[in-house]
Amino acid sequence: MKHFTKSKKQLFEEFKTVSTGLTDEEVQKRRKKYGENKFIEKEKDGLIKIFFNQFKDSLVIILLVAAIISFFSGNKESSFVIVLVLILNSILGAYQTIKAQKSLDSLKKMSSPKCKVIRDHEQLEVDSSQLVPGDIVIIEAGDIVPADGRIIENFSLLVNENSLTGESNSIEKTDEVLHYEDLALGDQVNMVFSGSLVNYGRAKILITETGMNTELGKIATLLDQTEENITPLQKSLDIFGKRLTFGIVVLCVFIFGIYVYHGNTILDSLLLAVALAVAAIPESLNPIITIVLSLETEKLAKENAIVKELKSIEALGSISVICSDKTGTLTQNKMTVKKIFINGKLDNEYSLNTNKKIDKLLLDSFIFCTDATDTIGDPTETALIHLTQKYDMSFRDERKDSKRISEIPFDSDRKLMTVLYEDKKGKYIVFTKGAFDSLVTRFKYFIDENGDIQNINEKFIKKIEKVNNDLAEEGLRVLTFAYKYIDETKELTTQDENSYVFHALVGMIDPPREESKIAVQECIRGGIKPVMITGDHKITAKTIAKNIGIFKDGDMAIDGVELEKLSDEELEKSVEKISVYARVSPEHKIRIVNAWQKLGKIVAMTGDGVNDAPALKKANIGIAMGITGTEVSKNAASMILADDNFSTIVKAIITGRNVYRNIKNAIGFLLSGNTAAILAVLYSSLANLPVIFSPVQLLFINLLTDSLPSIAVGVEPKNEDILDEKPRDPNEAILTKRFSTKLIIEGILIAIFIIIAFYIGLKDSALKGSTMAFATLCLARLFHGIDYRGQRNVFAIGFFKNKFSLIAFTTGFILLNLVLLIPSVYTMFGITKLDPINFVQIYGLSMIPTILIQIYKAIKYR
Repeated sequence: MKHFTKSKKQLFEEFKTVSTGLTDEEVQKRRKKYGENKFIEKEKDGLIKIFFNQFKDSLVIILLVAAIISFFSGNKESSFVIVLVLILNSILGAYQTIKAQKSLDSLKKMSSPKCKVIRDHEQLEVDSSQLVPGDIVIIEAGDIVPADGRIIENFSLLVNENSLTGESNSIEKTDEVLHYEDLALGDQVNMVFSGSLVNYGRAKILITETGMNTELGKIATLLDQTEENITPLQKSLDIFGKRLTFGIVVLCVFIFGIYVYHGNTILDSLLLAVALAVAAIPESLNPIITIVLSLETEKLAKENAIVKELKSIEALGSISVICSDKTGTLTQNKMTVKKIFINGKLDNEYSLNTNKKIDKLLLDSFIFCTDATDTIGDPTETALIHLTQKYDMSFRDERKDSKRISEIPFDSDRKLMTVLYEDKKGKYIVFTKGAFDSLVTRFKYFIDENGDIQNINEKFIKKIEKVNNDLAEEGLRVLTFAYKYIDETKELTTQDENSYVFHALVGMIDPPREESKIAVQECIRGGIKPVMITGDHKITAKTIAKNIGIFKDGDMAIDGVELEKLSDEELEKSVEKISVYARVSPEHKIRIVNAWQKLGKIVAMTGDGVNDAPALKKANIGIAMGITGTEVSKNAASMILADDNFSTIVKAIITGRNVYRNIKNAIGFLLSGNTAAILAVLYSSLANLPVIFSPVQLLFINLLTDSLPSIAVGVEPKNEDILDEKPRDPNEAILTKRFSTKLIIEGILIAIFIIIAFYIGLKDSALKGSTMAFATLCLARLFHGIDYRGQRNVFAIGFFKNKFSLIAFTTGFILLNLVLLIPSVYTMFGITKLDPINFVQIYGLSMIPTILIQIYKAIKYR
């Protein structure tokens, strides 16, 4: 028999489980038997393969061939050093690759989906990979179904199974037994399947299959979802790199011809030309970008911002508008009931009398018209449960003694939740809670100060409208409660949401986060427009927005009804003045994003609900809530806030700006240093001087001054002045005319002092000239790494602030001096012993470009 043909009792017997869930001991046994609930991933390249992948570069292959030829032609020392340097380069490249890979793997684990499971009588939230067959799981709107399961309790469940069946419409589900043996997946309406999206409603399911045994797992081997994660910046630099490579190769062919013309052997000339190409072509550009982005992504995750794709870090630095939810993001998400209007009177939360039927009924509605517990669930509902506990009520006992027959789950359009319960006495009662605006027209009766039920009238409506507005002006979130008794059990529909008895208004406080005020000020300082979007009343939203600095004099606050009346053109004209949107739907969020994007702005949008997914995808950066967010919203987002905190968004933007600045500086460092080497070689060849650098020296320079210092520049800590910049234009080329001119001038400056050192050494011999030029270039590039740590001079930035910069400089300095001082080593590198005065000369000459650049910075940014 198939699972969809079995009764609930048969399923429980088959899977040896009960409605209160599996025990921890049983879960451990089943996990050993069935494994984790995840698909088998494509095997990653191992260390050995990653290492040998570094040798696939065509120029490296040419160098290896040249080293072999050199070995058999008698120049064994040179060929040995070439191979050694290439191996060291490959080790460093492999380390960078593995480090980046580990960073991304750890992020995947952090952003893995969670689910609600019942185990040992308790409702828990666990990683979905920990599910086993026989688990009882609760799914609700916004969840991604974590594994295949049979529905055992159903409350208006609608599921989109497009990922599996290709059917785009939501499928209405049931918990009834199906009496057919052969049914297509789309017709198995009492089953849910891994990867499907819950669009509406709620259900309990019994997990029947996990991991590769799920329907999606069976076809997972046919689905290769792996994409090469290349960022826009990497793409543009890849194009630039190819053009630059072509130019350098042409130049190297030219230099090869000149050296052959001047009487050098073809092999020596070829080795020099290829080594120059390897040293001059910034082949480490993309690896450096990857490692920098990966390291910064890892840092962001520790600061509670989980970035799902590397390209999102680039976009973060360009954000000019943040459209943020209020609850839990700008506020503390610590809901507390403060005031209650009931029986015609407004009082504090401790004013209820459980001996009064109407008061007790309100506490009952807090328990029955919620899905939360005291620890798990929506913070608004959790606050209601906490209040009932203060009145010595146990939500677990109350829910055991009464039966939920039907429900209409909350959705963002109706802004209501309705349930039908059978109480202890067998009476059927409908409880509804929601927004005042959504319920006010549905009342038929109210309860007066004497506790008597009266027909609703205009006077009472005006009274509760005033109370609602007064509470909103205090910054309280107001929930409206209603109820009615019905004669018989039934399946509820939205047509049943009328003819209510007005029950109560409940005012809840959710204080603004202290850090939100600071973060909003940082946004404004950084040229970023903060916008509040909320489902709350406009007055409540405006009060809180003023408090934290989002709403200023001259700003506008509008609600969903007012927004509906605006055409897209009218919204576009007004959008820069609107800082608060209240009572808006997810569809409105898309219009808001569109309006800003038409003005050329880069928009970040937060969201947590299933219906927020389109707006999150539409925004340049979609940000989902890690605590309160649905799995659908997390799936659609570019970034997940692990702490649901607005200030974390601002931290991420600052990091995004800093990453772009650091990558740009790393590129400038590489290209200016490479320019210096090329100009020095070009000058010596055109001037018919002796060979300025040997191939081995050029390769050592490439190892010493390309990799470590450029990574150190790439991970420079962020400085406060980054908020004084405006959001960058994402279409701006990284190599602007101004930036290109700057690095060429720096390259010329360094080349001049290399050539001076070369001429000083030539007075003694060609070998000493080459040695001094080599040492000066190495040291000058090490010092030059300091120049690219930031816009200001190194003393303003903080000399010891970047420990990686110190490590890179110290490592390079020690390695260079080992080569210069140990006879057996400097012989292998084709250099000669230097006198003490020569060391003074190379240290002095190599420092001059950095001293001049630092003086210029001190004057410019004083």
